[in-house]
Amino acid sequence: MAETAATNEGNSNSSEAALSEQQEPTPEYIQRKIYFLVDHLRKFHAELPENLQTRISYDLLTELANCVLNEGIFVIVTALMELQHETERHLIKMRMQVENEYDIEVAGWKSKIKDPEELEHILGLIKIKHTKKLLESDKKIINILDQKVNDQQSTLQKAGVPGFYVTENPKEIKIQMFLLDFILRLSSLKYEPNK
Repeated sequence: MAETAATNEGNSNSSEAALSEQQEPTPEYIQRKIYFLVDHLRKFHAELPENLQTRISYDLLTELANCVLNEGIFVIVTALMELQHETERHLIKMRMQVENEYDIEVAGWKSKIKDPEELEHILGLIKIKHTKKLLESDKKIINILDQKVNDQQSTLQKAGVPGFYVTENPKEIKIQMFLLDFILRLSSLKYEPNK
């Protein structure tokens, strides 16, 4: 019985040691994983147009590799992407609703007015009204999307993702989009330390 207890205690210790190893990767493991990530980031970087390659330094790629060692970054980026897709679906529905309102109004007037000249005049006025309403809707959509971009930039900056800060500069936003793409591509890779 003492042997069984000793064996269980030995198994318990080895289980704890294995658990501890899983929770605390060795410095060598971390360094190899960083090399793995940087290697893939450099490959992604090489696929970019040359003018963008010069805007994303190897130092930034290394910082990004260090950042994504914390796989929580993948969760944050995926959640932001899903939220953006849901927002885009909502905005598309919103725009389609404005377009449908126009079609319904036109059909209503066509059923009421029988005089072709009067109908043409009314449809012309409706078209002007609809164009203005569509423009207002599009401006609202753009403002919502701009705010969504700012929110995402802020979230990623607060999460410590290098290269992210709130900006409205289209060139900087484009670079941030490529960095997001890099992160998403890294998230689908499986690091196997024995290879």
